[in-house]
Amino acid sequence: MNYFQIWLAGARYSLVRTMMFRGDFFIWSLVELFWMSVNLLLIAVIYAHTSSVAGWNAYEMTLLVGTGMLVQRLLMGFFWSNLFEMGRNIRSGAFDFFLAQPGHPLFMASTRKLDPDGLLNSVLALAVVIYAAHHLGLHPTAGSILMYGGLILAGLAIHYSILVLTMSLTFWLSSAQGIEGSYFTLADFGRLPREALRGIARVAFVWVVPMVVVSNGPARTLLHGFQPKWTLWLLAAAALWVFAAITTFNAGLRRYASASS
Repeated sequence: MNYFQIWLAGARYSLVRTMMFRGDFFIWSLVELFWMSVNLLLIAVIYAHTSSVAGWNAYEMTLLVGTGMLVQRLLMGFFWSNLFEMGRNIRSGAFDFFLAQPGHPLFMASTRKLDPDGLLNSVLALAVVIYAAHHLGLHPTAGSILMYGGLILAGLAIHYSILVLTMSLTFWLSSAQGIEGSYFTLADFGRLPREALRGIARVAFVWVVPMVVVSNGPARTLLHGFQPKWTLWLLAAAALWVFAAITTFNAGLRRYASASS
C-alpha cells in the first residue's frame, strides 16, 4: 500500500475544493493573518515599555513567536480540521467510513484533506522568522538551517500527537464538548521563553507537556547554534508523544461502537 499516493489524492481533492470555494479560502486566510498580526502587535506593545523580557530582546522574541506560529500553522494546514472532525465522527458513529478505507484509520482520518489557508500562513510565519533573523544579524550555517527544519518537524509531531491524544479521549467520553479547546490552551505556552517559567509551570510545560520546547528549541538553534540538550529532548519528546498518541488511539479504537452496532 502506498500511503504517499493516498495522501496525494487527498491533497489534490483539497486544492480542487479550495478553487471551488475561493471566498472561504480568502476569508479564513485573513482570519489567520489577523490572529498572527495580533501576536506580533502584542510584542511591539510590550517592548515599547521595556528592552528585555526574561532575557529576550524584541527581535529574539519575534523569532521565538514566529517559530511557534510556524509550527501551529503547519498543524492547521495539514491536520487540524481532520482531527477536529475525527472527534465529531467518533461521537456520531460516522467514523465507520475510515474503518472501511485501505489504510490505518488514524492515517486516513488525520490526512484526509489539507487546509491551504493554513499552509499559506505558514509561509508568512516563516517570513516573520527570516525578518527577525535579518534584524538580529544572524548568518546561520546550512547545518543550523537543516537542524532548525528538523526541530520544526519534531515540534509538529508533538503538536499532532497531543491533538490526536486529546481527540482520542472521545472514545471514552460520552460528552466531549469543548475538549478541542484544551489544545489551544496548551499551545499558548509555546509563545513563552523558557526563562519566563518557574517552578511547577516549568516542569509542566518544559518536561511533561513540552509546548515551550517546541518553539524554544528551534529558535535557540538559530540564535546560538546547535544546542545538544534542547535537540535531544525535543527529539525524544516527539518520539514519546507519538508513541503515546498512537497507543491511546488504538486502545480507543478497540472500544469504538460503530453506528451500525
